[in-house]
Amino acid sequence: THGVNCTGGCSWQIHVKDGIVVWEMQALDYPQFNKEVPPYEPRGCQRGISYSWYLYSPIRVKYPIVRGTLIDFYREEKEKCGGDPVKAWENLQNDKVKRARYQRARGKGGFRRVKWDELIELIAAANIYTVKKYGSDRIVGFAPIPAKSMLSYASGARYIQLMGGMNLSFYDWYG
Repeated sequence: THGVNCTGGCSWQIHVKDGIVVWEMQALDYPQFNKEVPPYEPRGCQRGISYSWYLYSPIRVKYPIVRGTLIDFYREEKEKCGGDPVKAWENLQNDKVKRARYQRARGKGGFRRVKWDELIELIAAANIYTVKKYGSDRIVGFAPIPAKSMLSYASGARYIQLMGGMNLSFYDWYG
């Protein structure tokens, strides 16, 4: 299936030549569950068929990036705290001037590429700080829908559960 956060999770036949997607076609291999009901074929929409554009798009984010002012302040605080990431995040949240400055930078670009380890550490520090200060019920996460990928859904949901938080998925919006 295509990774477009789709609720259908439709199958596609992807034709590749020399490592490049050259053609996409809706798959017609779904089982018929009831002989009385016509098969739901073909599945797939324009959003799904445009996935290869996303895959090769020049604006696709391929590396971890973070707002420049935020990462600069975080690194500065971490150095002051002797390398303790949670204490660094706490200090950053308690400094009203720095906090306001990195929050005002939202929507203005200024992203910088960082290493995965540093970004994961920053996210974990922010989560731990939130749990310590406000309680685990203040952690709410949104995991991909199971139709997209059970592994993605399970890993995100499990992380949130281990933090003691509440997990939401796209299915929660269905009424």
